[in-house]
Amino acid sequence: MELGISTFVELTPDPATGSTITPYERFQNLLEEVKLADQLGLDVFAIGEHHRPDYLVSSPATVLAAAATVTKNIRLSSAVSVLSSDDPVRVFQQFATLDLISGGRAEIMAGRGSFIESFPLFGYDLDDYNTLFEEKLKLLVAINNSEKVTWKGKHRAPIDNLGIYPRPYHDKLPIWIAIGGTPASVYRAAKLGLPLTIAIIGGKPEQFVPHVNYYKEEYAKAGHDAAQLQLCINSHAYIADDSKQAADEFFPVYAQVMSRIGKERGWPPTTRDQFEYMRSPVGALLVGSPQQVTDKILYEHELFGNTRFMVQFSVGTLPHKQMMHAIELFGTVVAPAVKKALA
Repeated sequence: MELGISTFVELTPDPATGSTITPYERFQNLLEEVKLADQLGLDVFAIGEHHRPDYLVSSPATVLAAAATVTKNIRLSSAVSVLSSDDPVRVFQQFATLDLISGGRAEIMAGRGSFIESFPLFGYDLDDYNTLFEEKLKLLVAINNSEKVTWKGKHRAPIDNLGIYPRPYHDKLPIWIAIGGTPASVYRAAKLGLPLTIAIIGGKPEQFVPHVNYYKEEYAKAGHDAAQLQLCINSHAYIADDSKQAADEFFPVYAQVMSRIGKERGWPPTTRDQFEYMRSPVGALLVGSPQQVTDKILYEHELFGNTRFMVQFSVGTLPHKQMMHAIELFGTVVAPAVKKALA
C-alpha cells in the first residue's frame, strides 16, 4: 500500500498568539515538508486547490512544479483540482508540463471541491454543479486518452480534431476521482475505471464500507480489470511522540478551523469531547502516537482493502518544527510498520 501526505496549505492564525506567518514563509515551509517526505521514501505528496484567504494554493500545478525541483522520487498530485470551475484542456496541459518537469511523477486528483468560491469567481452557475463536473471529467479523460480530440458539450466551446499539448512524460497521466461520500460520484469513477479517493474526515470509517463495496461492484460490472483497481483513503491526521502530546498540540488548530467552517455551514463548534471520540480507535481522526496511527491505518485497510492511504496533516497552521517532526515520525516509524504488517 502506498502512503502519502496531503495538504491544503492553510494560512491560519496561531490560536495561542493570534499571529499568522507570511505567505512567503508558509510556502518555504511547504517545500521543506515535501523535500523531507521525499527523502523519507514516502510515496505521494498532494496539494489542494482553494480560492479563499485561509488557503494559499489556487494553482496546484504551479506549486507542485516547485516541489518537483526539490524532490526526486515522490509522486506529486493535486488534492483536488476543482475541475468543475476550470478548463480541462488547461488542467491537462499544466499537469502534463509538471509530468515532464518531474520525470513522470504527476497525478491529477479531480473533484468538485469542498467549497464553492471558484464557481462565481470564474462565472459558473451553481445550478450546474453536477453537470459541470461530469462533462468536464469526460473531456479530461478524452484528452488524456488521445492526442487529438473532437468534442462538444454544454459548458465549453467545442473542439474539432485539435491536438492538446504538451503530452506527458508517460503515455497518460494518472487521473483520480476524489469524493466525500456521494454514491453518484462513486458510480462515475467506477464506470470510467478511474482510481477513487474517499475523504473520511468525520464520523466512523466503517460508515464508508458500503461506498467502497459499491465502487468495487460497479468497477467489475463495467468490465474493468479488478487487478487495476486503486482506492485511496484520505483523513485528517497528526503524529507526536505520545498520544497526549499529539492531542494537545493538534486540537487547538483543528478546532479553530473546523469551528470556523462549521459556522459557515451551520454546524456547532468542535469540542474537545468530540475530538477525543474522533481520535478513538473507531473514529475518523488519525491523531496520536506512531503506534496509534499505525493501528488505525491497518484497521482501515482491513475495512476497505485500499491501495493508498493519505494523511492530511495540516488542517490548521501548526508550527513548522512540529509539522516536520510529524512527517519524520510518519516516514521513519509509521510507514515502515504499516508496510511490514501488509507485506
